[in-house]
Amino acid sequence: MADFTGRHRPDPARVAAVRGAAEPLPEADDEFDGLLRRIGNARVVLMGEATHGSAEFYEMRARLTQRLVRERGFDAVAVEGDWPDAWRVNRFVRGAGEDATPGEALAGFRRFPTWMWRNTAVVDFLVRLRDWNAARPPARRCGFYGLDLYSMNASMEAVLAHVRGIDPLLAERLRERYACFEPFGGDTRRYGLMTGLGDMPSCEAEVVAALVDLERRRAGAAAAGASPEDAEAAFDAEQNAALVRDAERYYRTMYLSDVSSWNERDGHMARTLQALERHLSTPGRAARIVVWAHNSHVGDASVTEMGRERGEHNIGQLVRERLGDAAFLLGFTTHQGTVTAASDWDGPAERKRIRPSLGESVEGLMHATGLERFLLPLAEGGPAAQALRQPLLERAIGVLYRPDSERWSHYFHAEVARQFDALIHVDRTHAVVPLDFGDGWHRDEDAREAPETYPQGL
Repeated sequence: MADFTGRHRPDPARVAAVRGAAEPLPEADDEFDGLLRRIGNARVVLMGEATHGSAEFYEMRARLTQRLVRERGFDAVAVEGDWPDAWRVNRFVRGAGEDATPGEALAGFRRFPTWMWRNTAVVDFLVRLRDWNAARPPARRCGFYGLDLYSMNASMEAVLAHVRGIDPLLAERLRERYACFEPFGGDTRRYGLMTGLGDMPSCEAEVVAALVDLERRRAGAAAAGASPEDAEAAFDAEQNAALVRDAERYYRTMYLSDVSSWNERDGHMARTLQALERHLSTPGRAARIVVWAHNSHVGDASVTEMGRERGEHNIGQLVRERLGDAAFLLGFTTHQGTVTAASDWDGPAERKRIRPSLGESVEGLMHATGLERFLLPLAEGGPAAQALRQPLLERAIGVLYRPDSERWSHYFHAEVARQFDALIHVDRTHAVVPLDFGDGWHRDEDAREAPETYPQGL
């Protein structure tokens, strides 16, 4: 059944089931009480987003995270960002480092898309987190870490900077290992293309050996009783070396198989999260961590078109398989509004208008309830969960948004009731405000739509 625009209308029975289970989310101090009860004792809470540029998603994740930190003692926020850039922020929120403001601490996030973390919502969150930490002992402060792997060159430099002053012989050995990349002039894509196609030998052996070198040194330092500061610096260096190892494999596979490179990336994020859990856990107490990433990374890929048709897994699936009920997967959806996104890769940030969602999509179904913002519990079953166990279209807007082609470029099928433990829907969302923006980003609501071209990139 279609309406006068030709768009399909949501099934009335499904709409009624969702409306009956929906819990309104007024902006108040007790906004997330019901959600916190459902999160229970989960020690890894993965919070998604339907776009990489909607202010409401950042703001709601921040408020929920603050409550988890304050009331449940969560130890860290791990985001879909690069390790060395986030480490600088981590030092800021812990009261260390040389940055005096959150804007300065976020200065490392210069790789496209800068607005994902260099935006006003993140600045506000970092101010609150730093203030919270200031009243806590160092061992109980909440950290901020990156899970992604696009910083291969910066991570190699961070490794070398760490060892130069403490072990010159090791520094020289690692410099020689990483010199394998010099013929490519720092161009990771060129490296991936030439080695993936077999035109030049890869640096796989060298980056694996470099990581082993650092692991041995860290183990020796720990046995000798390294100070907490030295142990923290060694962990940072080791994670940078692990990133280089995984990024080398990622770039080498990305030109041969989209599936392999996607799995390499999410596998790296899952391993980094697990390393953080080990690092932040103490005897008798497992670390508790919040993850911020796109729905396509956080929702269980095994019940989506990504997993079933393309063989892709993601961090949500891997964490759920490893932790079971100790993991909680939270998705976010929106029907329309504005979003900060680009039209082309490496293009400028633009404020774009989000088209109303398709009626046959989960977003269209949420919109048909007539509710502006609500929580939809899914893990405990009931009519709403049953209605969402059948595959529906789900929209994913990444760093690129091409409205004119969005049906084939931004929608995929998913069993939402099994993809997430709960869903938050905000019917109309607004573009997140970048710290840096040019002519393509407008403060008023008259956002421009982009021409039809190829999108991707989550």
